[in-house]
Amino acid sequence: MRAFALFYYSVSVVLFFLALPLILFLAFKSKYKESIPARFFLFKNPSFSRTDAIWFHVCSLGEARALKPLLCELSDKEVVITTITQTGQSEAKKYNAEVRYLPYEIFLPFWVKRQEILVVLEAEFWYLLFAVASKRGARLILLNSRISDKSVKKYLQFAWFYKKLLFYVDTLYVQSEIDKNRFLALGARNIKVIGNIKLAGEIKKTKEYIKPDVEVIVAGSTHQGEEESILKAFVEYRKKSSAKLIVVPRHPERFASVYELCKEVAKANSLSLSCFSKCKEFEADIVLVDMMGELNNIYAISDIAILGGAFNTNVGGHNPLEPAFFGCKIITGKHFFHQKELFKYVHHVQYVELSEIYNALRNAKELPPSMVEETIDLKSVINEIKGNR
Repeated sequence: MRAFALFYYSVSVVLFFLALPLILFLAFKSKYKESIPARFFLFKNPSFSRTDAIWFHVCSLGEARALKPLLCELSDKEVVITTITQTGQSEAKKYNAEVRYLPYEIFLPFWVKRQEILVVLEAEFWYLLFAVASKRGARLILLNSRISDKSVKKYLQFAWFYKKLLFYVDTLYVQSEIDKNRFLALGARNIKVIGNIKLAGEIKKTKEYIKPDVEVIVAGSTHQGEEESILKAFVEYRKKSSAKLIVVPRHPERFASVYELCKEVAKANSLSLSCFSKCKEFEADIVLVDMMGELNNIYAISDIAILGGAFNTNVGGHNPLEPAFFGCKIITGKHFFHQKELFKYVHHVQYVELSEIYNALRNAKELPPSMVEETIDLKSVINEIKGNR
């Protein structure tokens, strides 16, 4: 195992220098201007000052939010958190914990200090993270782990590698029996099926908005290629309805381009348009929400939610629990492979292609609101983390 670790480290060093021009280029983009210097050059990213703490590692915003019910139960423990993305970092800083970016793997042997336990969420499988943390004395728990239908073939092709990686894992909590069987095929041990921990998260709004006196449609967490079809369907739907459309792009760096698209459609169809950051109201026919952290507040005043991220084959969908919690009638795409376990618990969802959104909007009048009929008990996970096994 030591020989493989040295070989892996050497390859990682070579890849780092080969990718250096691209890394430097991306560092100038707003999306990465904080995370890349921290992860690849350790800029303002020192090792944790605490040792023998409970260390959580997450990737981005959704996983950082999913930590909340766990951390509430661990309020008497020392906690540290690493993230990959800037949005995940911002969310993690809301907790009472030291927060850092996870450095690129070649820095981990010099950066990682001894911690009592390392809990890694979902599919954050970094070989040197596992190997170094384990050698420093940490127990390793994988939580909310999954292998999607789309990626299972790739995992099995590299089963020899994942067997070495999973060797360091003490306990693996997976989302479903299917995931359990897939991890067994990769050589994992001590696997427990618990469901998706996002079912345990508290869903709430942070502001109260007055609902317009017409039907409100929100296009939430949309990606490139989705807004155009949603706007087209809305324009057609508006011919027989006085509905409003609120567009909430997933990524803030796309606000400007989505606004231009909305502006073009609004002008061509004599519709009014506003940016939420400027007016903080929903008077216009189309409202672009060009602010972060507002989606739940808008779900709370919406009748129909067109949930983005599942209309193309690359993203894998977004969390349906939030619009379902607020009673929205959900329309989404058919490519929700990363959220398959969560959609299993949400009822009355329409799964359609981009070209079918107009018909789905019409059909929504005859359907009940979406709803969630499942919860999850995190007691066994908390006991495992605390060592009360």
